[in-house]
Amino acid sequence: MKFKLPLLLISILFTLGVSAFVKNDDPIALLLKKLEDFTKKYPQEKIHLHLDKPYYAIGDDIWFKVYVVDTKNSAPTTISNIVYVELINGKNKIERQLKLPMQSGVTWGDFKLTDSLSEGNYRIRAYTQWMRNAGPEFFFDKTIKIGNSWANEVFTITTSKIILKDNTENVTSTIRFLDKKDNPYANIGVVYDVKLNGKEITKGKTSTHTDGTININYNNKDLEGQKTGSITVALTLPNGKKVEKIIPIKTTSTAVHVQFFPEGGSLVAGLPSKVAVKAVNSNGLGENVSGKIIDNDNNEVLKFETEYLGMGAFILNPLLGKTYSAIVKMGDGTKKTILLPKIETSGYVLSVNNIDSAKINIKVLLTEDLVNKGDLSLIAQRNGNVYFSTKIPSAKQLATLTLPINELPSGIVQFTLFSSANQPVCERLAFINNSIDKIKITADNLKPSFKPRENVDFNILTSLNNTAVQGSFSIAVTNETITTPDLENESNIFTRLLLTSDLVGYVEKPNHYFINQNSTTRTQLDNLLLTQGWRKINWSTLLNPLSWSYKPETKIQISGTISKGGKPVANGKVTLLSSTAGVFAIDTPSNEAGRFVFDNFEFGDSTKFIVQARTDKNNPNLKIDLDTVRNQIVTLNKNTGDIEVNVNTVLMSYLNQTDQYFNEQVKRGFLNKTIQLKEVKIIEVKKPIFTNSTNLNGPGNADKIISAKELETATSLSQYIQGRLAGVIVRNGLIYSTRSGSFAGTSAMTVILDGMMMGSDFQTDNLSVRDIETVEVLRTIGYTSIYGVNGGSGVLVITTKRGAGLEVDSYYNRYSPGIVNYTPKGFSAIRQFYSPKYTETPDPKPDLRTTVYWNPHLSSKPDGTKNISYFNTDQAGKYRIVIEGIDGMGNIGRNVFTYTVD
Repeated sequence: MKFKLPLLLISILFTLGVSAFVKNDDPIALLLKKLEDFTKKYPQEKIHLHLDKPYYAIGDDIWFKVYVVDTKNSAPTTISNIVYVELINGKNKIERQLKLPMQSGVTWGDFKLTDSLSEGNYRIRAYTQWMRNAGPEFFFDKTIKIGNSWANEVFTITTSKIILKDNTENVTSTIRFLDKKDNPYANIGVVYDVKLNGKEITKGKTSTHTDGTININYNNKDLEGQKTGSITVALTLPNGKKVEKIIPIKTTSTAVHVQFFPEGGSLVAGLPSKVAVKAVNSNGLGENVSGKIIDNDNNEVLKFETEYLGMGAFILNPLLGKTYSAIVKMGDGTKKTILLPKIETSGYVLSVNNIDSAKINIKVLLTEDLVNKGDLSLIAQRNGNVYFSTKIPSAKQLATLTLPINELPSGIVQFTLFSSANQPVCERLAFINNSIDKIKITADNLKPSFKPRENVDFNILTSLNNTAVQGSFSIAVTNETITTPDLENESNIFTRLLLTSDLVGYVEKPNHYFINQNSTTRTQLDNLLLTQGWRKINWSTLLNPLSWSYKPETKIQISGTISKGGKPVANGKVTLLSSTAGVFAIDTPSNEAGRFVFDNFEFGDSTKFIVQARTDKNNPNLKIDLDTVRNQIVTLNKNTGDIEVNVNTVLMSYLNQTDQYFNEQVKRGFLNKTIQLKEVKIIEVKKPIFTNSTNLNGPGNADKIISAKELETATSLSQYIQGRLAGVIVRNGLIYSTRSGSFAGTSAMTVILDGMMMGSDFQTDNLSVRDIETVEVLRTIGYTSIYGVNGGSGVLVITTKRGAGLEVDSYYNRYSPGIVNYTPKGFSAIRQFYSPKYTETPDPKPDLRTTVYWNPHLSSKPDGTKNISYFNTDQAGKYRIVIEGIDGMGNIGRNVFTYTVD
């Protein structure tokens, strides 16, 4: 059930007789109309990823399903049809990026965790191009722990001690290096580099002690609050293997930050107000504190104490002419004095009591000087959708009203109070958890216990308010004995789409607020919104026209403009060529603005293209400008509370289980370890090696290599070659090899440009010699035979310059004139989860899967039913089934079922 209710239909109980609707010429009505128009013009998207497990090991797959919704109606998005999912390492570098096509707001994929990766705190980040306009704060960005035992030879255990001396916090980090059998690496040389927020603090060399430890000393002096970072250590093992480890620095401080947030935004003299308090330590986690409030005469006004994760609240009635301070007592007994916000002499207080499960009680208080100064207005909206609007008379200093919760949507609802001059004066966020707009998922015929390898076969029923619904769901089955979930810190479709997607910053233990639905939990959640959800009102910015940089991606395309002398070229012929997966070539004309678009096709990742342009008179002297979008930068990890310093130690139980599984996978040929070659010292290099070369014989293996330095004085490639290379001649701009009498024939040497097969009629003089890095000339059969029929007349392997200084980015190389080499991001391949069927193919080998079953494409039928069938592994334990999903109207659902295997 989706909520977009006419204002006249909202049932409201008022202590005061007020109107639940406004006249069309009322300024607030005009404001609401602007808000509606703004929401239509600038719709927003939210994104959630369902992961199969809470943590992983090198060798695992990270399986995920993507859900993207339009906030206007909460339904699966139709704004974007493409989504990006990234795996980011502890250095804030992207290890993998997937570009996935979406249909009706859903898609799925996976990351293969090869042994080229190391253990650590990784992030999974997901977004659409359209979401980039709102900023990375609203991307899906989750920190996950990835351990490594199967492909690891060095294990580290790190502890840090912080000592405050002379107003400087000095840190000593002790790192212990152990092998797989817990034996220390003694007397091993270690090179280390310490960085805080990207700034190098110290680096050096040392050797491990007999117990395998080293000590690194550093401080955060003169860093202006930069307190997080990493230690990179590199060591060479006795077998000559070099190993690098990245160890996170969660904090270099013992400080606890305490803030106070008046409800509605301000403390007003003479008006009692709730004040929320939040205390966060330097690890990013809430820390409970206590204290007292005193006035400027040092009189104690009240005592307070935080209740959960460093959050709490108290009621303060500030007096005119007074100032107030908090004396906060930390957990270690130290005290800190903090000045409370300034007391306003005139103003309003908006109080929202959301503890009752059935209704919301609202109070509006105003100072005496504002009595009888015109009606106030109260608006309740979520994601730009207004669900309630009313006038509040200012005849008295107190007005109260009540809203039934079942007539508001689940999620964060924003209440805004406007003055009689129609200026926003108070804001308050409240969380609504409504059962009537959530899909109910039940399991039919699911037995309480099974045997190993037994077929688990049951049906699910999806319904909403006792009516069957059809939707798209995902299911993950794991063995809790092996993979233990952190229930309170678990992210899921409820915590993401209803709570954290509307809050900026890190939310600690988001699922805690959904596990137990009682008054205590509602109070704790309300304190979260009073603190982290508190923000200044910026309605003027919201209602101003925006200039958004990123357009919605509905299909994959290659587009741009062609010009000559700065003027667009109309009716030009633009050709798109590719030989990555067979020969591919299509043409399109440019329009009057010189624009061209290729969009009725799809291609996979790493597909290389050549874009060529000619005028209608076949003149190639044109400039091609492709439409490109800069890559999204990687911001610092906001989830500092989820970072674990000793990942392998914390996951050791899971890693011990996965080692056996991965070794069995290797035996069966399903998993391979990277072959580590011993270091070979090259005394003399006879042939230059160019890493960007696509020569199939290997870079530098050619009859002749022409370098960029040799071409510095050349005007064209053919001019340089003419008369310089034995057995090679130039005719009509084409280059021929005299071997096998090809000069007498009609076929010139085949040109391969940055891996693209350009053919034998390609005019090399269309390339600027300044853009060429190397030309590898292949004439003899020893080098040409690998190219088959394309090498019969010889081959020219041309590699262009790449990297810094290019006009757009690393995927876009411009040749002059009329040619562009382009490697855009294509769609990533979607793999299928392997689930054995023992009734059909009995297998005597052990089944030690850590993800028992994963299916991201679970669609319930119109009657709400769907059959699920899979086989257990060989391992006993408590199995956990997690199912979550969405229907076409945007209603979401989730449920967890368990059974035992013995």
